[in-house]
Amino acid sequence: MTLQPLPDFVIEPMVRNALAEDLGTNGDITTRTVIPSGTTYRAAIRAREAGVVSGMQVARIAFALVDAGLQVDTLLPDGSPCAPGDVLMQIAGDAAAILSGERVALNFAGRLSGIATMTAGFVAETAGTKTRVTCTRKTTPGLRAVEKQAVLHGGGFNHRFGLSDAILIKDNHIAAAGGVSAVLNAVQAHASHMMRVEIEVDTLDQLAEVLAVGGADVVLLDNMDTATLTRAVAMVDGRLVTEASGNMRRARIAEVAATGVDYISAGALTHSVSTLDLGLDF
Repeated sequence: MTLQPLPDFVIEPMVRNALAEDLGTNGDITTRTVIPSGTTYRAAIRAREAGVVSGMQVARIAFALVDAGLQVDTLLPDGSPCAPGDVLMQIAGDAAAILSGERVALNFAGRLSGIATMTAGFVAETAGTKTRVTCTRKTTPGLRAVEKQAVLHGGGFNHRFGLSDAILIKDNHIAAAGGVSAVLNAVQAHASHMMRVEIEVDTLDQLAEVLAVGGADVVLLDNMDTATLTRAVAMVDGRLVTEASGNMRRARIAEVAATGVDYISAGALTHSVSTLDLGLDF
């Protein structure tokens, strides 16, 4: 299934800020000094290593904001696999404009492709199971929308986008509110019937209390070893959606998925990713 892209107007403010940071108050003085006015060129963004493409929409917007007259053609759209040497995008027009937008376009595309690539690797480890890989809120400030879109490009799923779109009761909420029963009773008394509720547990005793009290839709099984996760899934027995989280490295994903959890959430997908090596060549 082809993913619907984000509206350009959602992405444009991020790209404008990045361009303003790079061009400052005096523009690209190197390019202005050495490139004769009116020089035109054709350039290509190429992959220098294998991965999954993301950020082409963002790169297109970057070049368009610098010069709406540039011709930008995306050859490998977001979500596509790429191999070393593959051309992802071609840009033609004013050479100075291409050079002025180059670094911002590559910064976004490299990072987002890195997220998509890492996500695809995690997803591959869940083959043959029902488990889905999802991201977290551990995103780069200001870039959450595009980083979560990159997770989708890699075949993963999105967790909540912020504090305002779901109830996720964490260990500190439980401590401050007076315990598992207290927070779940408060949810049942005050939460909207339209709002999904997830609660984090660290032990099987806490899980048993969640199941007894009710009021949750999802249980987050936090920092449990694989044997404990297996017991937790058996205790839930399909009554709640289960999510495993905490120290989720790729090397561990397959064994966690084998426990039968519905979701594995991994902050590493957005906070510990390596940029995919992309380059722009004239």
